[in-house]
Amino acid sequence: MSRVNLPLATEHALLGFLRQRPRHGYEIHQQLSDPTGLGLVWRLKQSQLYALLAKLENEDYVTTTIEYQDARPPRKLFALTETGREAFLNWIQQPVQQGRTLRLDFLAKLYFAQLEGPPVALSLIERQRAACRSWLLSQQQEAEMLPDMPAFDWLVHQFRLGQIEAMLAWLDQCERVMINTSQTMTPEGG
Repeated sequence: MSRVNLPLATEHALLGFLRQRPRHGYEIHQQLSDPTGLGLVWRLKQSQLYALLAKLENEDYVTTTIEYQDARPPRKLFALTETGREAFLNWIQQPVQQGRTLRLDFLAKLYFAQLEGPPVALSLIERQRAACRSWLLSQQQEAEMLPDMPAFDWLVHQFRLGQIEAMLAWLDQCERVMINTSQTMTPEGG
């Protein structure tokens, strides 16, 4: 059985940059490096970016056209395919599956979800909250099953529980910000 290589979070983010319109690799890199956007979260070398774009092209998530320029080398214009569009839209709707990926992967999803609009962002936040609640319940049940655990084991469980509780509190804050943002975007009286 052949293995299907689905894009990873970084690759999905690249698809997100192509969601609104085709772009050149350099332009994507500039956006990705923007300190007021995903540049707060991620660092990606330009050579890595082009390698990932080539992979996305090989997997039929993007297409390219060559633009010829006077007195300059030709450059590639990357555009999203329907497969890429579907993969991206599916990705921003799914919560991350592990707490350790919340900092990078969820923040990227949230960045693009809020660009899609408050309902998409709020839906993602709610799905992530449900996933976190499931993690919390699992950790609580595991701790209850080991009542006489060694001190270090107990401390590890308490750390994990605290992390998940902090994630849930932060997701509540995300929801409040998205609601406030959507309210300021609606026209007055309407």
